[in-house]
Amino acid sequence: MSNDAHLKDSVLAELQWTPTVNAAHIGVAAHDGVITLTGHVETYAEKLAAEVAVRSVKGVRAIAEEIEVKLAFDVKRSDEEIAAAVLMRMAWDSTLPKNAVKATVQNGWVTLTGDVDWGYQHEAAGHEVQKLWGVVGVSNNIKVNPRVDTQSISSDIQHALHRSWFDPQHIRVTARDGKVKLTGTVHTLSERLLAANTAWSAPGATDVENHLQIA
Repeated sequence: MSNDAHLKDSVLAELQWTPTVNAAHIGVAAHDGVITLTGHVETYAEKLAAEVAVRSVKGVRAIAEEIEVKLAFDVKRSDEEIAAAVLMRMAWDSTLPKNAVKATVQNGWVTLTGDVDWGYQHEAAGHEVQKLWGVVGVSNNIKVNPRVDTQSISSDIQHALHRSWFDPQHIRVTARDGKVKLTGTVHTLSERLLAANTAWSAPGATDVENHLQIA
């Protein structure tokens, strides 16, 4: 069996193993470690769950995601209903500053704007929206305000990565005015995502460019 065929079988098996994904309507193609996902799912949350499942498979180097969200008739919501639900979720999230995040909705696609002080708040706002009924996609355009002291961001992130068992010789961190860039190599897509999340947690980080390669 070729490497591509073996990887495709592994990805299909992982999708079928994941309880939050209905793999029956998802197509998988593999070429040189790049997985292309096609087909449709019933919710945006299921689409994200499929991506997470595929990232965990050994040998996956990149994902071309072409899955469409096809909402069932009984779960469709108007843009007005979705916008109201988004604002309610933001209001109930204790990690987000009051009224810091604004949302617009067009054909089920939610765009978030506003300003927060921390990278984790930027991520938290996006996560709040992903599981709502009627949502077919999310654009997180929330800005992270630069904090006063950004001089030690690079070393702080490097130390945090080392605490998370990453080999500091394999990842290089540079930062300027709060904008962080990660370069180097990791073993899996899951490690790549973990490194980016670690960087987002740094005080003063306003943006993270993840250029880590899968080796």
